[in-house]
Amino acid sequence: MARGEIAVKVRFMNFLFIVVGSLLYALGLNAFIVGNHLAEGGFVGLSIVALYKLHIPLGVSYFILNIPVVLLGWRFFGKYFVAKTFLGIVLVSVFSLLTQHFTQPTHDRLLAALYGGVICGLGLGLIFRTGATTGGTDILARVAHHLYGFSMGRLLFAVDVIVIIIVAVVIGKETAMYSLVALFVASRVVDFVIEGVSSSRAAFIISDHWVAIVKAIQDELGRGTTLLSGQGGFTGADKQVVYCVVSRNEVVRLQQLVRQLDDQAFVVLNEVHDVLGEGFTR
Repeated sequence: MARGEIAVKVRFMNFLFIVVGSLLYALGLNAFIVGNHLAEGGFVGLSIVALYKLHIPLGVSYFILNIPVVLLGWRFFGKYFVAKTFLGIVLVSVFSLLTQHFTQPTHDRLLAALYGGVICGLGLGLIFRTGATTGGTDILARVAHHLYGFSMGRLLFAVDVIVIIIVAVVIGKETAMYSLVALFVASRVVDFVIEGVSSSRAAFIISDHWVAIVKAIQDELGRGTTLLSGQGGFTGADKQVVYCVVSRNEVVRLQQLVRQLDDQAFVVLNEVHDVLGEGFTR
């Protein structure tokens, strides 16, 4: 496939992810969060407070709040980043208006927070996978990080905490507590969507019998290996470190192969995400 065709395919998939993600996010907000009088963090949380207290439609207030933030992002990060983000903002706003009557009220607000967190997390995860955002505090955090080196994660968390405090004061403490549950679940689901299921393991193997181990991994498991030059911290002796990535169900077989060839070998296994290449995701 030509490079131009690949670029077109990637852009189409990004657009599709943003559209589907925005729809899921809006459905999660209206069906379970707003439908059960819960709230969110960031600009969405402020928009929900405006909906409850001023009866301003969520999509309208969310779009208005994001206009100055988008202009700020354009100045610092360029038109391509802002174009994708603005698309996400517009779609979330529009879908929020179109799905505002798709509410699923329940007597169990904890269940509503869990379902809302899962669906909103799925939507946000799809959007974030494209490199886009839904605007709001994310752009503000990026600008603060760019100008002053502040941690984006801490800034986003701080803003969410401030919004939840506003929710507790304006709407009620119980609503704020259930909203925190939804926020936590959504953040976990976002990580899951972006990183994927950890089905692979990376192995670092330190052994004097590295030649035999490399051959066994290649012959028995059909996996490639990479040799890294190392040095013993205590002895100062040069060491060859064998690095390879295997699927989760190959871990036990790898351990058995290494143990058979060198029962004194030092093996470290780590979870890895989104492995690209032959034998894994293409």
